[in-house]
Amino acid sequence: MTLGVRGLVHDRASNSVFLIRHTYVPGWQLPGGGVEVGETLIEALARELSEEGNIAFSAPPVLKSMHFNHRASGRDHVGFYLVEQFNQAAPKLPDREIAAAGFFPLDRLPEGTTSATLRRLAEIFGGAAVSPYW
Repeated sequence: MTLGVRGLVHDRASNSVFLIRHTYVPGWQLPGGGVEVGETLIEALARELSEEGNIAFSAPPVLKSMHFNHRASGRDHVGFYLVEQFNQAAPKLPDREIAAAGFFPLDRLPEGTTSATLRRLAEIFGGAAVSPYW
């Protein structure tokens, strides 16, 4: 089995969410990535948020759901966390992995937001039933 994490970083004050666009796959999506050997889910999420957004959580994130990512492989699962207490050291500038990143109001998401990201947002903010699939 492979295991990953994704974080929904929600700025309550502006009702916006942090999204990234990778250099190697299309679409705007939630930050995250694989859990490395010896890491906990929380440690992996902290590392990924730092690398992809210069973001550190200031209170423990909340595990909202687990999903089978059948599009990645027949063995991939994703822990999905809500992060509402955080600090961003500086805006994330493009690099070799991240083409663009930023906070977007929920009512003005960028064109090309991935379907999986839209499903997670609907589950958290729209009352949609939680899918077992990513």
